[in-house]
Amino acid sequence: MRIQAVTGELSYLAPESTVLRRFTAPGESVNTGTYRTYEMPIRDGRPVRDQFTLDRNGFAIVGHTSAVTDFTNREEVNEVYAAEVAEFVKFYTGADRASTLGWVLRRSAAPSENASQPQAASVHDDYSVPGARGRAEADYASRFPDGPGFRRALITSLWRVFSPPPQDWPLALCDYQSVEPGEGLDNRLYFVDEIPDDLYADMPPDAPGTSGFEFHHNPRHQWWYFPDMTRDEILFFKLNDSDHARAWRVPHTAFRDETARATQPRHSIEFRTIAYFE
Repeated sequence: MRIQAVTGELSYLAPESTVLRRFTAPGESVNTGTYRTYEMPIRDGRPVRDQFTLDRNGFAIVGHTSAVTDFTNREEVNEVYAAEVAEFVKFYTGADRASTLGWVLRRSAAPSENASQPQAASVHDDYSVPGARGRAEADYASRFPDGPGFRRALITSLWRVFSPPPQDWPLALCDYQSVEPGEGLDNRLYFVDEIPDDLYADMPPDAPGTSGFEFHHNPRHQWWYFPDMTRDEILFFKLNDSDHARAWRVPHTAFRDETARATQPRHSIEFRTIAYFE
């Protein structure tokens, strides 16, 4: 079977980057790292969609219908979608408990509308090993104080586009099997009300945020995307799995699809969760 591919320009971390920080404020994000753009083949995963599994590749595309009528309505998302996401994650992974961490809207044009963020257009993963461990332990202690403890914590993202197809900025996912064990540099993400003037100033140790990975270019990376997604599909992928005997992280990025004749900006919602296995 021939798998068609588009040539996408992906933004990887430049080799000389040192202090890595990302500040995210309403409608705006800024990185301290230096990035370079590389052309990479990004293959259409739809013809072989059933071959992808969470534990082998780190991601899967799944049919999932939501009762939410308006994803830009924050009250509806909090009251309806959060419960849907937790139920799906627990069922799909077989976890004993599922905890929702929060969600973000992204829009490829005028991102400040509906309190959205711009598309995340650099190759990254949201949680480093120490960042994931600390977040999972703190979350479990807070939400399940009477629980027996957990042997495995799986942090995931549930990504859904709700603007009509085709998408001008689809999401590309890197097959875990093409990622080398030592890849990735820690990058501290801070959530702020406004972008600070000095991006390198000392930050309070309790400043809201987390620690993730940024990636240097690797020509052996194998990239996939799923064109023409609808609101009744989700991309479900790993941000960090404490069990490294299976796929445990997925570099990902948005990219501009020059072949798509999109008439509306891509608008999407991503919901992060932790699945606990006790």
